[in-house]
Amino acid sequence: MGKGELGNMMKQVQQMQAKMEEMQAELEKAEVEATSGGGMVKVVANGRHDILSIAIDPEVVDKDDIEMLQDLIVAAVNQAHQKVQELQAEQMSGLTGGLKIPGLNLPF
Repeated sequence: MGKGELGNMMKQVQQMQAKMEEMQAELEKAEVEATSGGGMVKVVANGRHDILSIAIDPEVVDKDDIEMLQDLIVAAVNQAHQKVQELQAEQMSGLTGGLKIPGLNLPF
């Protein structure tokens, strides 16, 4: 590999790193919303999988059926995480042009 080829390859790697950093910043600002129980429980998360808020309709709060409420919260949180993963995959696909690159994962 010639000196020019190596320099060109290094430049491409630096450009990819800069794009990844930009993408991570965008994901931190991105928000996804997930619901369960027909909208009775709503969870909002950011692109780093941080839960930003949980809203619970008072009608679903029943002291005699706490287990149902817990299940609805778990379902909404899991759905939010799934939506974040889909958002990350979409962003990564745009970065790599749709190519699957083993070992190239987001650090969150």
